[in-house]
Amino acid sequence: MKPAQATIRIRKGKRPGTSKQRARTEATRRKLLEAAERIFAREGFEAARLEDIAASAGYTRGAFYANFDSKEDIFLALIEQWIGGRIEEINSLLRKHDTPAKRIRALREHYAQLAKNRNLALLSLEFKLFAIRHPEAHARLRARQQKLRCCGGDILRGVMKDLGRSLPLSCTGAATGLGALSNALLLEHLVDSKTLPDEDTRHLLGLFFDAVIQGKTAGTVAR
Repeated sequence: MKPAQATIRIRKGKRPGTSKQRARTEATRRKLLEAAERIFAREGFEAARLEDIAASAGYTRGAFYANFDSKEDIFLALIEQWIGGRIEEINSLLRKHDTPAKRIRALREHYAQLAKNRNLALLSLEFKLFAIRHPEAHARLRARQQKLRCCGGDILRGVMKDLGRSLPLSCTGAATGLGALSNALLLEHLVDSKTLPDEDTRHLLGLFFDAVIQGKTAGTVAR
């Protein structure tokens, strides 16, 4: 009798090196996006050049085109990343607090601190100018902006519901207004920090947040 032969099963899976290649691709893409954020905030969308973005990330034009189709493509990808980061940041912040009162205070402080984020204000302005100057891309940009506003509205709605109150305006409108004032005040501060110092900017944002959040008792206003 012949000895039993061992059966060798070869597990089908990813080829060696696939994971490493994916990691390298993700690292390249991440560095290009970081470089794009710096260049767009410094130069603006119109003046920014692909060569400068690639060079700032330490790559060539070829590496850029291996990851993005155009300057507009990386710009819209940057918006997606920015929106996703903002949403996760706020949700993570709220998860740290176990009462509605603590969550609303944390949200107020987070909102007031947005006035310190220079790149955020400049990129927000670039996003809006891009939409105005490039009508063909307006729909795509608007869809991405609406995602952020809707999520911001949902967050406000949830916090207000926990408090047993509702806003005197739509939650999406409130989130849009809060973001718009934050960006506007920070831009004014960047233009002339003596006329509008950092502490005044945060104070004004806090007052506006309080005014918006002073809602009605739940059930008196249908939203």
